[in-house]
Amino acid sequence: MTSRSPRDTPIRLVPRRPLTAARRTATTRRSRPPRPPEGTPSVPELARLARAELADAVRLARWAGTGPGTAGTTGILPDTTVRLAADDLGLTPGQIRTHWDRARLAGLVELHDGTARPGWRLRAWDNDDTAVLRGWVALFDAWSLAHPFLPGFLPGGEAGADADRGPDPEAGPDQTAGPGPAPGPDPALVAEVIEAAPQLLSFLHLSNGPEPIDALLDLLRQRVAELRTERHEPPADGDPLPALLDWTLEAATLVGALRPRDPLRPDEVALTALGSWAVWVKLEQICVAAQGPAGHMEQSAETMLRACSRLSPGPARAEYRAWLAARPVALAVAELLDTARGDDALLRGLAFEALRVVGDPAEAAVRAVVAEPTLRPYAVLWLAELDGGDPDTATGLLTREEATWLWVDTAAAVADHGEDHLLVSHLETAVQGSVPGLLEEVRNVGHPRTVQVLVALAAAHPDPALAKAMRRAAFQVHNGEA
Repeated sequence: MTSRSPRDTPIRLVPRRPLTAARRTATTRRSRPPRPPEGTPSVPELARLARAELADAVRLARWAGTGPGTAGTTGILPDTTVRLAADDLGLTPGQIRTHWDRARLAGLVELHDGTARPGWRLRAWDNDDTAVLRGWVALFDAWSLAHPFLPGFLPGGEAGADADRGPDPEAGPDQTAGPGPAPGPDPALVAEVIEAAPQLLSFLHLSNGPEPIDALLDLLRQRVAELRTERHEPPADGDPLPALLDWTLEAATLVGALRPRDPLRPDEVALTALGSWAVWVKLEQICVAAQGPAGHMEQSAETMLRACSRLSPGPARAEYRAWLAARPVALAVAELLDTARGDDALLRGLAFEALRVVGDPAEAAVRAVVAEPTLRPYAVLWLAELDGGDPDTATGLLTREEATWLWVDTAAAVADHGEDHLLVSHLETAVQGSVPGLLEEVRNVGHPRTVQVLVALAAAHPDPALAKAMRRAAFQVHNGEA
């Protein structure tokens, strides 16, 4: 083990805050987000590009929601289902597996008790540009999982096109993609290239035009050398960085962040409009701005809650009161609980915030859902607060597994709707005492958004060692190893 091991790393990165503050991290926003660079396409145009990029993944996700799309406990489609999907959708089995991975990573499908079903993003796909962009950004963040490095990788070739899945680039040097290919480079070096990739993409974004691959290779060499010096590691054997850079560029192209290389200028690369926008979002650490809400008394609970996600707690409570006043209490409570049963974790938390405004009249309905696994953690805390209990001590009424599930659910809300630094800060609210302990329990808790949460944490976290551990955990969950 080197000094990069997260074995004993404490989780508490910022001073302890009460659980009620953690629940609010998903809705903490900047009042006026920065404007994107001049020339950036509009949100509808960016969403159109993202829909085109994920069109086959969406088709497959919808097929899985209406056909025999059972994926089993590992999330991997069985061969019979792959062949049936290929026949129905006019794709090859390799394309089905590729687009299935993309659909899972983008949040278009989720696993519940071994069965795949449409995720909330898929239901919002045709009419919510923000959901579409967040789905594509989730895939962009997970490019190294969508197209893992395979020993013997040849850019543009067949090595990764039809492979059911590749090795974990951080799991160890003995892993191979199958019989035949020679062993690849040191997995730690692959992880360092993944860590250096944002700097390469930022360089392309700031240059605002095609750049020679040689310039990117020089930058990659410099960054990897810095990382190895910081960690007191020897230089890599041979010269694997050109192949690793080719893999990185190929993977970024396949997820839609880089333009396909121009045959007339094959030694240059450039970001797509989507890629440039996503890098800008990362650099600015903001989310896509949603429409500001104003008067939603006659709208559905889901529409009202989405609008209130842009408000601070005081104005949001006023909006809840106005919405509740416009309908019978029993019907309003039932609609809020039905919205909370959906797959959007932010709406689940906000629904219970609205129920806090209802108070005593909602008690019977909330007690009735305590037995529902998805709603139980929220309901237990809501009832404890109604009885005058301290929300922080109320967590003792939850099992360890339920508390961890709630932590992942809140992290999913932050990842979908909050800023990167809020996601990192959310780490300190976990009940575990170390990063490995948290990752072990998160991997086993069975939350359908576990992979996306771990990938988002890895992308946001400033500590390379912790980010690496999170990427590895995400890879293991993605491959059904949890």
